[in-house]
Amino acid sequence: MGAEERAAERRARSNRSTLLRLSLIAGVLLVLVLVGLRLMPGSPLASTAAAKWGEPTGTPGGTSSTTPGKRSTPTPTPSPELPALPVAPANVKIDKDGWWNWALMDTRTGKIAGSANMDETNPTASMIKAWIGADFLRRAAEDGETPSDTRMNQVSIMIRDSDNNAAQTLYELNGGTASIKRLISICDLTDSSPAADGGWSRTALSARDTARMGACIADGRAAGPEWTEWLLDEMRAVRGVGNFGIRKAFPAAEQKTIAVKNGWVDRQREQKYTVNCLAIGDGWTMAVETRYAIDLGYTYGAKICEDVARQLRTD
Repeated sequence: MGAEERAAERRARSNRSTLLRLSLIAGVLLVLVLVGLRLMPGSPLASTAAAKWGEPTGTPGGTSSTTPGKRSTPTPTPSPELPALPVAPANVKIDKDGWWNWALMDTRTGKIAGSANMDETNPTASMIKAWIGADFLRRAAEDGETPSDTRMNQVSIMIRDSDNNAAQTLYELNGGTASIKRLISICDLTDSSPAADGGWSRTALSARDTARMGACIADGRAAGPEWTEWLLDEMRAVRGVGNFGIRKAFPAAEQKTIAVKNGWVDRQREQKYTVNCLAIGDGWTMAVETRYAIDLGYTYGAKICEDVARQLRTD
């Protein structure tokens, strides 16, 4: 090969190398242009795989959790806050001798607040009559029976007037201690127990469990759907000496809407007075329990119930 041919060959190789470099540069530029178009908002080549606010980013395994071509469901608007109740937890202070506790339940949420000792129990006295009536009525309905006028009158005077003879009769019809065991099971109580001697007035209930019992009456678990409103109306109609305590802390118009069942007894053997209060309002229940020297009388405990309720009221 002559000198002229070798020079032509070198020029040809140089041209091929130049073309190759130009092709590589053009390829790189094309890739950069395409990437730019995918990232540009509104471009027809823009990526549809990027996560967006309020949308899922995909499920494990690479499959999408949304249907192609459809918008995902918008995030739901948070529910508005529940309206304020006329009662709220507070730092309750009672300057009186003796033992006492209290509990307050928001029946809309199930939250319970109370004194540090709200899980301690106290003999219920007549406060348990609210459950005795509820248990009798629910069981009658479950058996497909309509109680006689005599039985309904017994429930009524047991609640309204705290009649002990009616309470004893209905308690025995309920099976005695078995009724208290049903209370604990149906109303999800955690602190309470039947009396050792089997009597209804010595049933051991904590303030926390009393508030739960009130919620159980209010929501229908205790008396059942057929009799719940009737029983609550009877508790709103409590009269005479038993009409004291929690609801007395409210204006007269509100008192009529609050269902109550109080209990009071002088325990001669222990030389103690026991006064307990249960109230059921719209969206709340409240319980106050007291125990103190017998010579102070029942109005002493009734005033504690009222004072606690006044401090838990919101204006």
